[in-house]
Amino acid sequence: MRLTITEQILLTAVWSLQDEAYGVKIMDRVCEYIKKDIAFGTLYNNLDQLIKKGYAESYKGEPTAVRGGKRKLFYKITAKGIHALKEAGELQRRLRKDIPNYAVDRSK
Repeated sequence: MRLTITEQILLTAVWSLQDEAYGVKIMDRVCEYIKKDIAFGTLYNNLDQLIKKGYAESYKGEPTAVRGGKRKLFYKITAKGIHALKEAGELQRRLRKDIPNYAVDRSK
């Protein structure tokens, strides 16, 4: 199964954040990548889909006083997710190989 662009972005964000991959941090990283805002509902819906597909897992962190004793929900990429993300990167490299220079507009 191939990853969508959205799945690639989210998995990359989770992978890059490592032990700090929780909602707000993932949201910040995704917005940094795509240069626009997204809703938290969209983020969590997509993260849930990644979990259902086996590309990511979630786990609860330790309770903190700052959060009134509540636990953060953290995410991590699974081996299946890493494999799928690497395959997606390889596909992108193969596709880009046929475009010698992104800056050249050949439509004119």
